[in-house]
Amino acid sequence: MGMGEFALDLAGTDEYKPCVLDMGPTSPANISFLADRNLRIYNEDILRAAGDPNLLVRQEDGSLRLDAKRFFTENMAHPEHHFQAILCWDVLDYLPEELVKPLVEKIQAMLKPRGRLFAFFHTKDAGPDSPYCHYHIVQPDMLELEPDPGLRIQRIFNNRHVENLFKDCASRKFFLGRDNIREVVVVR
Repeated sequence: MGMGEFALDLAGTDEYKPCVLDMGPTSPANISFLADRNLRIYNEDILRAAGDPNLLVRQEDGSLRLDAKRFFTENMAHPEHHFQAILCWDVLDYLPEELVKPLVEKIQAMLKPRGRLFAFFHTKDAGPDSPYCHYHIVQPDMLELEPDPGLRIQRIFNNRHVENLFKDCASRKFFLGRDNIREVVVVR
């Protein structure tokens, strides 16, 4: 549903190849799907990058906290208005809290006007043990999921939270997916 809406008219030509960012682990299926549409593909595994222990800084109280400034210096270093489309998957549900809002701001800056973002958000029924998955595009309306048990969901965003995260965008379209997932297509 949402993926089909996201992929609608997403294609380039030999002369013009729009840029697409896949924020999940590298997927040969996704690369093939996007390359077949004459798109220039970028890939950043944001969750793996956020899990880098070298990004942790000891606080005055002795606790460790992710250095968000350093994270963005080393990751997502793309110019403004660079991408026609971004595949966010369910990254925001698993991302450390201190990176969520800055990442959304970065995504919005990187998207071209009228550019699209595709994201999943778990529903309240998903529970904390919802497995993180790698998503592989089989067809515009069909994804293959590969569970990756190494990550735990950090939060559940309700529709209002998602609307607030992307409040500066032109539109947000919600689709009720399967397995306690909401699909969202955001247009900048």
